[in-house]
Parts: sequence; structure tokens; C-alpha cells
Amino acid sequence: MAKGRILFVNQEITPFVEENELSVMGRYLPAKLQEMGREIRVFMPRYGGVSERKHQLHEVIRLSGLNLIINNCDRQLIIKVGSIQQARLQVYFIDNEDYFGGCKGPTEADGTLAPMADERLLFFGRGTLEAVRKLAWQPHLINFMGWSAAMIPFYLRRINKENAFFSGTKMVITLMDDAFRGSIPGDLERKMKTDSATAKDLRLYGDTTYRGLMKAAITYSQGVIIGSPNVDPELVAFAKENKRSVLDYCADRDEFYSSINKFYDSLIGRIDN
Repeated sequence: MAKGRILFVNQEITPFVEENELSVMGRYLPAKLQEMGREIRVFMPRYGGVSERKHQLHEVIRLSGLNLIINNCDRQLIIKVGSIQQARLQVYFIDNEDYFGGCKGPTEADGTLAPMADERLLFFGRGTLEAVRKLAWQPHLINFMGWSAAMIPFYLRRINKENAFFSGTKMVITLMDDAFRGSIPGDLERKMKTDSATAKDLRLYGDTTYRGLMKAAITYSQGVIIGSPNVDPELVAFAKENKRSVLDYCADRDEFYSSINKFYDSLIGRIDN
């Protein structure tokens, strides 16, 4: 088995948020892969509901000083880090008070989206990749799960046009049962245009429903993991119709995570360093 550097970009991770299907996988899959010898980095949003005091989060000083232009506005990118002691796993948090301070999670309590959800999507996707680049840690594969990470493929392509840091990095989307209601509020298409989106990008991300975002992310990914028995069957069919490498769901956690590890190897291929 090749060792490989795997970047996890997760919408939710327990114990920082309440346990659910997505947050449990976000916690245990990276830890298991680390035990198997992978080099791991993990990122998630620093929602307002994540207690900095309880989880002893602190700012990563060497990553300070980053600012992102989102919708023609200069936004401060703050990177914080915490740890899951039992797993010896560090988790990096993408933070900005305007985007994450007022929200306890990816959606409101009733399942709807906050008014700035479009800019939060852009900020989290771009902010994560910029932080990884500043860490000078080049992943062989990025596995992202949860609709909050749906812009990762767009920004990976955009960054590669300017800098080859992520050249050769493979992308895997883990589909979960995490659909939101309605469409992303705001004007995502216009804001993507100001961030060098191509005509193809705009066509793919034109549908800002949950299903539309996931189809765009699948299109730009090399692999798809079915992470839940309740994944939208239309998304599974879309992935297979578009000839993406698909790993089906398995209820046995240990067996499933071992299969995911092998799935990564099939996409990464031989690694000499």
C-alpha cells in the first residue's frame, strides 16, 4: 500500500458538533486512515456553535494574515486548530466571524439556509485550499463530504490555473444524507464570475439546489463514495452514468473504511515519496 497524503474537508465532525451520520464518519474515517499509515489533514468550518473554550481551539499564527476577496469584499481568513485527543487527530477550522459566527451548523434549525450561504460556500472552499497551500502540504487526494464543501473542485481547478501546487491531486466526494431545503440563497453565479469562473463552471453550478451542487461536484471528481444507505439515488445514478469510480456503501464500519483505503490507492496509483 502506498502511504499517501489525504486531505479531508468535512462539513461536520464530532465531538465539535452533535453526532449525526456525517459527523461520525468525519471523526472516525480520518482517524482510521491515520492508523493505517496515511498522512492526514482535516478541515471543517468553525461554526458559532463550536465552543473554542471547551475544545481548546487556538489560532494558527503561522497561517495568519490571509485575506480572501469574496463578492469584491476583503474578508479575513482565520485558521484555528483543535484536537481529538483519543484519536491523536488535529482538526483545522476555517473561521470568519461574518460567515460562521452566527450559525450553529450548516443550516438553520428548520433545515433552511442562512442568507449568506452562497458566500460561506465560496469562503470555505477557497479558504481551505489556500490554508493547505500555505501549510506547504501537498495532498495526493482530497476527500470532501457534505454540501458545504461542494466548491472544493471549482477552487482546485481555479488555483491550478495560477499555480501547480495541487497538480496531480485527485478528488473524491463522499455522498451523504445531508440535503438542505430549497436553493442556495444569494447570487452564486455572479459571485463565481468575479472569481474567474469559466462558462463550464457556471453551467455546472447554475442549479443551486442540493442535487445540483452535488452533481457539479461529482462532475469534477474522479471518485465517489456512497457514505450512507440513504443517499439520493439520482446522484448515485448520475455518478455511474458519468463513469466515475464508485465505492458502494457498507454497513460494517471497519470493512467500509478498509475498502475506502483501498479505493484511495486505486485512484492515487504508485507513490514514490
